[in-house]
Amino acid sequence: MSAAIEVNGLGVHFRRNRRGRRSFKDLFAGASRRSRPEEFWILRNVSFSVQPGESIGVVGRNGQGKSTLLRLVAGVLLADEGDVEVHGGVAPLIELTGGFVGDLTVRENVKMTAGLHGMSRAEVARRYDDIIAFAELAGFEDTPYKHLSNGMKVRLAFSVVSQLDEPILLVDEVLAVGDKAFREKCYKRIDELLAEGRTLFFVSHNERDLRRFCTRGLYLDRGSLVLDASITEVLDRYNTDYNS
Repeated sequence: MSAAIEVNGLGVHFRRNRRGRRSFKDLFAGASRRSRPEEFWILRNVSFSVQPGESIGVVGRNGQGKSTLLRLVAGVLLADEGDVEVHGGVAPLIELTGGFVGDLTVRENVKMTAGLHGMSRAEVARRYDDIIAFAELAGFEDTPYKHLSNGMKVRLAFSVVSQLDEPILLVDEVLAVGDKAFREKCYKRIDELLAEGRTLFFVSHNERDLRRFCTRGLYLDRGSLVLDASITEVLDRYNTDYNS
């Protein structure tokens, strides 16, 4: 059986400006030192594979490359070295409120966004009522998106993306938003998708969520994959390192 996701020797580097100290004389004279770009690797030499139906949790401190890795798998970011192969479509539950148009209505945004994710017009029409019901936006369908509350925007986005039939589900901290009742709906929806045999690639700082949904973990530290093991082993190692 072919892997759902194959990552080989993956590396991504960024650049940031590094400014030296400026003296009062520099400021007074209007002079400035030229900024020198500093290059650093957010991910380096990362390799692993994910089999269809696996549930993978990615852990690590902030700034260790977790979300970058997810964006590489989603195809919205290109690697500087190595490669990522994804066998099957992805349903990206990342940056949920991105991609919607403020002046368009809820109805128009559902049709546009679902279409951009590959859903046909017939599929959108068939699933439209379920999308609105899940998002709890009945009565707001002709309201411009920009007039929705942040909670409404998140509910709408999750509802649209979770209706996609893609075999690989990418989740980045989205369960940390919304009220408790809606989070429970999200949990149940993800449980349903996993029961269907979907592959889950899940980035989170919430240990409870990681233990609930994932069986295997990837631990990233300083851009390197330091442990690929069961989610229990990975979380134990991460907690030990973090508290040491």
